[in-house]
Amino acid sequence: MIKVKPMITTQLKPIQYNRNTLSDSELKSFYKALILPRLIEEKMLILLRQGKISKWFSGMGQEAISVGCTLALDKDEYILPMHRNLGVFTTRNIPLERLFMQFQGKENGFTKGHDRSFHFGSKEHHIVGMISHLGPQLGIADGIALGNKLKKNKKVAMAFTGDGGASEGDFHEALNVAAVWDLPVIFVVENNQWGLSTPSKEQFRCKQFIDKGIGYGMEAIQVDGNNLIEVYEAVHKAKTSISKNPRPILIECLSFRMRGHEEASGTKYYPEGIQEKWAVKDPVDNFERFLKEEKVLTQEEIDAIRAETKALINKKWKEADATPELKADTEREYNYLYKEFDNTPIQPASDKKTQKRFIDAISDGLRQAMRKFDNSVIMGQDIAEYGGVFKVTEGFVDEFGKERVRNTPICESAIVGAALGLSINDFKAIMEMQFADFVTVGFNQIVNNLAKLHYRWQENADVVIRMPTGAGVGAGPFHSQSNEAWFFHTPGLKIVYPAFPSDAKGLLAAAIEDPNPVMVFEHKALYRSKSEEVYDDYYTLEIGKANLLREGKQVTIVTYGMGVHWALDFLDKKPQVQADLIDLRTLLPLDKDAIFDSVKKTGRAIVLHEDCLTGGIGGEIVALINENCFENLDAPVVRSASLDTPVPFASELEKDFLPKERFEKQITQLLEY
Repeated sequence: MIKVKPMITTQLKPIQYNRNTLSDSELKSFYKALILPRLIEEKMLILLRQGKISKWFSGMGQEAISVGCTLALDKDEYILPMHRNLGVFTTRNIPLERLFMQFQGKENGFTKGHDRSFHFGSKEHHIVGMISHLGPQLGIADGIALGNKLKKNKKVAMAFTGDGGASEGDFHEALNVAAVWDLPVIFVVENNQWGLSTPSKEQFRCKQFIDKGIGYGMEAIQVDGNNLIEVYEAVHKAKTSISKNPRPILIECLSFRMRGHEEASGTKYYPEGIQEKWAVKDPVDNFERFLKEEKVLTQEEIDAIRAETKALINKKWKEADATPELKADTEREYNYLYKEFDNTPIQPASDKKTQKRFIDAISDGLRQAMRKFDNSVIMGQDIAEYGGVFKVTEGFVDEFGKERVRNTPICESAIVGAALGLSINDFKAIMEMQFADFVTVGFNQIVNNLAKLHYRWQENADVVIRMPTGAGVGAGPFHSQSNEAWFFHTPGLKIVYPAFPSDAKGLLAAAIEDPNPVMVFEHKALYRSKSEEVYDDYYTLEIGKANLLREGKQVTIVTYGMGVHWALDFLDKKPQVQADLIDLRTLLPLDKDAIFDSVKKTGRAIVLHEDCLTGGIGGEIVALINENCFENLDAPVVRSASLDTPVPFASELEKDFLPKERFEKQITQLLEY
């Protein structure tokens, strides 16, 4: 571990460079890479005042970090930058006209007007853009690094965070996973000493970030973040070492944010004189002085490079500005939600069937999918030798090995992020959420990264999250929740919720086939209580297609999961009730046609689900029926759901909480209406 005395409280002096083995031509190219983001930013600040761009996050004074880090990596090594890392994008030779179109919200920007500034990625340039929540990119870097390790390609991944963002739980989770798994990843902390208006002393109590490396068993290096050569050489040395001995390294780059968090916030909270103090260490001014002292460039040559660069920036801005403004196209907007995929079901190779329990069918489908896709990896708590708490993956390690069947630390956010990173690195990622209740800890990664990725910059999230869910097993408030409605509200996800073993196998396999993020809800109480004949061979079912289990003319029952079995129990006890029973199987996308066709025939409808009544999926389905089938209705549409309370532990209370008995009364009243 290398420790350097912090510069923050000392008198600052101009930067002293050591060129070591760098040639004149290399130093010239370094300068051109350094000056480009500075001059772009100077242009953007003018355009911001003119109202031609809407927002700007300044990296002025920190360019040496972005540029030095990027120069030190291979062009095919992934970087996950943040909003002050313009130099990453320019050093990776992102076309300036497209970059400017991105700032303008134009069609040919990287997000086609769907997101702003640096919230985008480009696989062509091996860049994965950030989201506004500071920290989630670190877990994604873990997944990309894991992919590199599995490929044995000796490549590293790099993720940036700030001193403020490092206070988030994602920082701890990602560094811990990287250390435990010996992942080839470099974490760069840009310590610019301010989180918006909050100084470091109010952000953390450690003296310096390299001290954190000790707690993770991780090497940590501190460098002068304004010294381009020092940053470059530290990263290059770390990268070279990691390629021989895969492991994570933390690099702390000391710098200062010369402007506000973003331009509108200003810098009135800064202590008087601090900006002038840090101006002494300006990375551009100092590097120009050094190049002149080394007789690498003359002032005239520097002026010429600046003029040439400004001319290029102005030219590319004009090209971007001349392109048409975006025109909204509602249908096309929906097309950006998912990557296109042929959802045609795959038929089993033979008619051979075997009696299987719900849990056995899931295990069977998962095993066969992992055999089919040798780029698939499953991750989760205790899923390896132990086989998971429900034993779905029992024996998987023997067949697929621990590289593909991975026990994880208890850190849902980092593992969902790692799953996304694996997808970006061309793997199929499967994650077992030990209990659906625990998804809250990884919620941000799911709803803001997985769900929005394709809409934002046309990159898909080939991720499946298995969700053991539901009550009826006396497990209390934190192991029994039905939380599918949380995700039903999130565009960009797909949700399947099977009620039978055959559906569970086919839908899980379809989810793994699908290149989009799919959440598979598996009811725990069905695992060992429901059995049926299931095809032995691999097959899939169509995601988005409901199943009409019973047909009748009196009433439509719309349900899914355990609700299907409650409805079947009622209909078996009451053979005189002639009902269409629709098992939705898929919640997103919802098979609206199946619902509407049935309700138009029966004129009555009841929507049954295990989730709480208020805010449940049933409310949305009732609204859809009212909007599309109102003239066909002979009675109000009814919702039947669990109580609006947490799930209780005691069996009698849990029985009262669940809607089974209320459903039987409600459907009887509906038929008598």
